[in-house]
Amino acid sequence: MKAFMVEKYGGQAGMRAAEMPAPQVGADDVLVKIHAAGVNPLDLRIPNGDFKAFLPYRLPLVLGNDLAGTVVRVGPSVTGFAVGDEVYARPDKDRIGTFAELIAVHQGDLAPKPTTLTMTEAASLPLVALTAWQALVERAHVQPGRKVLIHEGAGGLGSIAVQLAKALGAHVATTVSTAKVPLAEDLGADVVVDYRTQDFEEVLDGYDVVLDSLGGENLAKSLRVLKPGGTAISVAGPPGPAFARELGANPLLRLAMNALSFKTLRSAKRRGVTYSFLFMKAGGAQLRELTPLIDSGKVRPVVDRVFPFDETLQAMEYVEKGRAKAGKVVVSMTSGPGGSPAKR
Repeated sequence: MKAFMVEKYGGQAGMRAAEMPAPQVGADDVLVKIHAAGVNPLDLRIPNGDFKAFLPYRLPLVLGNDLAGTVVRVGPSVTGFAVGDEVYARPDKDRIGTFAELIAVHQGDLAPKPTTLTMTEAASLPLVALTAWQALVERAHVQPGRKVLIHEGAGGLGSIAVQLAKALGAHVATTVSTAKVPLAEDLGADVVVDYRTQDFEEVLDGYDVVLDSLGGENLAKSLRVLKPGGTAISVAGPPGPAFARELGANPLLRLAMNALSFKTLRSAKRRGVTYSFLFMKAGGAQLRELTPLIDSGKVRPVVDRVFPFDETLQAMEYVEKGRAKAGKVVVSMTSGPGGSPAKR
């Protein structure tokens, strides 16, 4: 099968197309013919070695963390999936590799594709939808009437998180650039802060939850718009002791994470709020819970551009250089010339 792989960490980490053997299918695995794969910032950060301490991948490695496709084979212990089923997933972090024609996915990480979506639309969702769910539902327990701030509300994660928070009944604020204000309003945000002309810290106050995707000073300011008892969840901020315990990190790595997060945790404690780092997990059951929201139109994908599979490297460069205007970039195995979206 054809795949795109990265050959080394850091420096001039290069990707290339390669022919590889078909994946081995375990007893609990489902072999999926990939129709489309989402491109995420994670795919850019792995070759840079950003997560090497707790994602010790062996290279060469096939990248890709989102997929939509068709089941072509099931392991003997698989229940609930059959050949021909249309599915979508974010594979487990130890089994990534969706920039390929085939992938073997554990049945627990897989879910039926929402019937209202094309393959390219479905492929844009798993990683960001699971991240939003795990932040807002699993960790923050967002309830109707809560005030939630979502940063980068027109981005891949933010555009889904805004919609999910609204579906949960929250009052939602978001930050976007001037050109993306109409999209953020269309997605349902109650308050849209144009970060080019406004400082969100001066506009917002008394929030219950912040979902941060930028880290650094943005995270520091986010702590200051929370009310006492509020919580900030970041996918870009420093990993802390709780994440180290969850990861089962060795003592040296735990010390490093404690040091990285010390300033943020101290600031949060002084303000009577909490901070946590989120590295999302694969979860077919959570995707199933999201599906009714998707098929009802309460959460809809935002796709910026679709690239043909042969242009996977160009798709990653497009994302890396910040050319995406809103939402996600997708690679399609069946798209037409120029990256036109594929239908189911």
